[in-house]
Amino acid sequence: MLRPSYPYFLANEARQPNASLTVTDKFTGQAATQVALADEAAIAEGIAAAQAAEGPFRAWPPHRRQAVLEHCVARFRERFDELAMALCVEAGKPIRDSRGEVGRLIDTFKIAAEESVRLPGEIQDLGRSPRTEGYTAFWKRVPLGACSFISPFNFPLNLAAHKVAPALAAGCPFVLKPASLTPVGALIIGEVLAETDLPRGVFSILPCERGGARLFTEDPRLRLLSFTGSPEVGWDLKARAGKKKVVLELGGNAAVLLDADTDLGAAIPRVIFGAFYQSGQSCIGVQRILVHASLLDAFREQFVEAVKKLPAGDPKLEDTFIGPMISEKEAARLEGWIRAAEAAGARILCGGGRQGAMLEATVLENVPLDQPVCTEEAFGPVAVLSSFTDFREALRQINDSKFGLQAGIFTRDLHKAHLAWDELEVGGVVINDVPSWRADAMPYGGVKDSGLGREGIRWAIEDMTELRLMVVKKG
Repeated sequence: MLRPSYPYFLANEARQPNASLTVTDKFTGQAATQVALADEAAIAEGIAAAQAAEGPFRAWPPHRRQAVLEHCVARFRERFDELAMALCVEAGKPIRDSRGEVGRLIDTFKIAAEESVRLPGEIQDLGRSPRTEGYTAFWKRVPLGACSFISPFNFPLNLAAHKVAPALAAGCPFVLKPASLTPVGALIIGEVLAETDLPRGVFSILPCERGGARLFTEDPRLRLLSFTGSPEVGWDLKARAGKKKVVLELGGNAAVLLDADTDLGAAIPRVIFGAFYQSGQSCIGVQRILVHASLLDAFREQFVEAVKKLPAGDPKLEDTFIGPMISEKEAARLEGWIRAAEAAGARILCGGGRQGAMLEATVLENVPLDQPVCTEEAFGPVAVLSSFTDFREALRQINDSKFGLQAGIFTRDLHKAHLAWDELEVGGVVINDVPSWRADAMPYGGVKDSGLGREGIRWAIEDMTELRLMVVKKG
């Protein structure tokens, strides 16, 4: 279980001020631990320390940055069970999903360790005309400088890792604001980083209330802001970020399409996973399911029967698949969307009930397309079923959304796979699996209201570095 209290980390050092934040067990609703709470003065001090660390950290050779990342990999493996249980308690994530996220945390730091020693550079002969004959261009990537990171509650370990690990690989100091609902995992990462010989000020991990987070966005000493969270907050932060570079990983209402040649026996377990793993609280969770009309009856029967059998309850139990949503408020919000869809003519095929933060796994059909459960991000255990007969029209329906993060297409037709890749207005198209699939080394991000920029270690490093050119004239 969790310790009674956790410090925050300011300029690499653990601090325990008087102010604290209560973190609850999301299943029981009871207090689980106390976390040190940073005020604006501490945040400003962390930013100043990060700026002061830019030069010393930039001077570190790649092998030293790699050694820090490899230390983290080793220590996360040693603390695997502790990290998984902390995640299970503070996020209400079923223990099997929690272990999966710790595994991804380890993978993300391992990938970053590999990338840290191969930052790219190029050489170009500029002799394209008599004027430039005898000149050669060289360029390399150099660290951007101090970075600001704001991470979300739903993947509090791995989505923090997708910011922290590339920064360490690139040589960028940072300040991190973890989600106030789930800060413990990030603070354990801080405990591991504090065991290393990183220059003072390279990292600060500072839980704070939303009202005190202004400097993470607005302070001009920060060169990059990377935010993962809701579109409403993300676009507002971008508007207030000033001249700094901004990367946004925002929401979605991801669709999966099952064409007429789909093997339902293989596809249905994946769609169930995509829609309901960690209680649907994923920005690439399956929210819209489009099934070819020839398969609709068989899919509906098998899918709904399987969803009804998903074990729900205490996330600490091994067989639990559906745990609580992050708060009763969020569960009540989504229940309201279900009731609104039902009143507008939708049919509830299963689920729809709620007790506190526990919302039943719910499948809806015949939902009017203007309902929030179709147009907005549900971020909970709800999926909407519909059918199609024309593949191109189904792609158009998937595109009829303000979001564009990922989509999944089940088809055995290579031409249709390429058509989906060409036509879908999303950051990624996953063929023969659900949009919820992600590998931590791949470029990941969205278009439209789903965000700006790409994560994935290599691409994050590109954002955290800038090109520096040298031109040499031959003697």
